[in-house]
Amino acid sequence: MTALVFKEENWYVAKCLEVELASQGKRKKEALKNLKEALELYFEDEKEINFKPYYQDVSLEKISFSYA
Repeated sequence: MTALVFKEENWYVAKCLEVELASQGKRKKEALKNLKEALELYFEDEKEINFKPYYQDVSLEKISFSYA
């Protein structure tokens, strides 16, 4: 799975990009740990997960643009 982690005020948010699931923590490591636990609960009744990553060669790019 792929996680996007960002800071929102005093919390780090870890959001899974493949399923609509997110978690948070006071530190990045805690947010990712909480997301892992949430994913385990989310998939706990699945016998098998056939998962192919949506994203390959992921990068974060800064974009500048003009507007009115």
